[in-house]
Amino acid sequence: MFSHVVVGTNDLERAKRFYDAILGTLGHGEGLSRAQGDYIYLSEGASFVITRPINGQPASRANGGTIGFVCQSSDQVELWHAAGIANGGESIEDPPGVRNTEAGPLYLAYMRDPDGNKLCGLHRLVG
Repeated sequence: MFSHVVVGTNDLERAKRFYDAILGTLGHGEGLSRAQGDYIYLSEGASFVITRPINGQPASRANGGTIGFVCQSSDQVELWHAAGIANGGESIEDPPGVRNTEAGPLYLAYMRDPDGNKLCGLHRLVG
């Protein structure tokens, strides 16, 4: 169901120490530094990321956090996004489409749920 979880922080190094410790108890290594200046933890096709919010505002429960849902096709991403918008969600960032990332090409759609939580529908494209 989930592809990734991203949480925002106002103190990246403090957050890394915390997540290194608690995720270490679950058998995961330290967070890996990425070019964006954040940290990623990888596990069996899923990832957990700690980062500063990309909009430059302070991190809060909904700002800087993203919950990602795995979709089986780009069509399913579109359906996921349309259903969310039809049921009180708000489309955010770029329109649904292909993004070229360090992880390869992804078909993504972003929205906020009615409570303001950031959600992502994700389909991994064959490179």
